[in-house]
Amino acid sequence: MQTIYDAKLLLVDDTPELLALLCEHLRAAGYHAITTAADCASARIAFETNRPELMVLDINLPDGDGFALFRQLRAQADVPALFLSARDADADRLFGLGLGADDYLTKPFLMQELLLRVQHILQRAYRAELQRGAAGRLQLGARSVELDDALVQLPDGKTIPLTATERALLQKLAENRGHILTYDTLYAAVWGQDYYGCENTLNVHMRHLREKIEENASKPRWLVTVRGIGYKLAGEGKP
Repeated sequence: MQTIYDAKLLLVDDTPELLALLCEHLRAAGYHAITTAADCASARIAFETNRPELMVLDINLPDGDGFALFRQLRAQADVPALFLSARDADADRLFGLGLGADDYLTKPFLMQELLLRVQHILQRAYRAELQRGAAGRLQLGARSVELDDALVQLPDGKTIPLTATERALLQKLAENRGHILTYDTLYAAVWGQDYYGCENTLNVHMRHLREKIEENASKPRWLVTVRGIGYKLAGEGKP
């Protein structure tokens, strides 16, 4: 898993409309490896066939309940889980969390809240793995970047060093490859939450970074400006 958006998600709910809505919003947020199931039996098969990195489980299912399903699946692997339930009783919430679930969300809920909770669970559960995946070699066409060593390797074998600021910016973009990062997000990642800089400062660093990682800095393929919002590092085959 290079970023949280690579995580395999298993969604279990017996309401087709809700499953479709969950898939729609999760995919729009950038998640692409999503498996769904409408009952315990199909959830067990999906879990064994394609081990997920996060489960979103309804409690009321036609052939059992989410609590029992969670116990069975967690006996096979320690996969984080978010419970969904129409029952708002504190006893149910505490019982689910007491089983070892990572979070509990009561229906109806705001989709944005679910997306934030999914994001936080994945970041918390896989922080070390994400940090390892973000480090190492970053391939950008014919050029590659060794983030650990802050070096850009050219096709002819020569290398160009990155400054500490350039490396920090590229690291943050690589961790969220394919997704837009706002100016404020990049400022916070490199200079801290309390930094108040001007957009031009960031643009200068980005221009220097382009000169090192792009074959043609005036027509960037990888480090893309999203006008008025921020920047993104494009994935292979993506603009």
